[in-house]
Amino acid sequence: MRPKYHFYLFVLFTGLQLPSFSQNTDIDILKPINKHETEFKNKYLEFNAESVTAISIATPAGMAIIGFIKRDKKLQQDALFAGAAFIASSIVTRATKAIVKRQRPFEKYPFIVKRDDEAGGMSFPSGHTSAAFCTATSLALRYRKWYVIAPAYIFAASVGWARMYQGVHYPSDVVAGALVGAASAWLGYQAQKWVAGKKDQKKKVTL
Repeated sequence: MRPKYHFYLFVLFTGLQLPSFSQNTDIDILKPINKHETEFKNKYLEFNAESVTAISIATPAGMAIIGFIKRDKKLQQDALFAGAAFIASSIVTRATKAIVKRQRPFEKYPFIVKRDDEAGGMSFPSGHTSAAFCTATSLALRYRKWYVIAPAYIFAASVGWARMYQGVHYPSDVVAGALVGAASAWLGYQAQKWVAGKKDQKKKVTL
């Protein structure tokens, strides 16, 4: 088995162990994040969490549009594999939610404040965090500039914080979501490199 698949299996195994993380520790970390409400945090974090899906879709879509306009094959490939990573991340997240079936914090603990209109659904892992870290990692791997990496991961981290502040996820949900999202993006990047390498080999053979 190749090292990259060992890495992905490690990430999945680690993520699946997180629900067994001490429930008391999870709640102890969540409480101070969920409390201390301010109007600014309410508005900012609500917008932050609600914008994740749009940004996660718009990023590869925008890359694809620019790639086609400029006839940039590399950018088109970036868009394809980044989009595929987002889809893979979503599938893994939804499947894990269905398997683990963990209640959301506001449903299980009455002292956890619920700050949005989200009803029901499973808690583990955080889908919003998974999507945000998938997008951030896809960008960071392809465009290794601080002005791309820093804002991308700051936004992704703030999404995880928002989901805890809103009372819909535990810290372990957020960590697992970040692992799934980042691993999906990394696998997508490795797949892109592998395909590019195969094409280069084919070209050399035909020359």
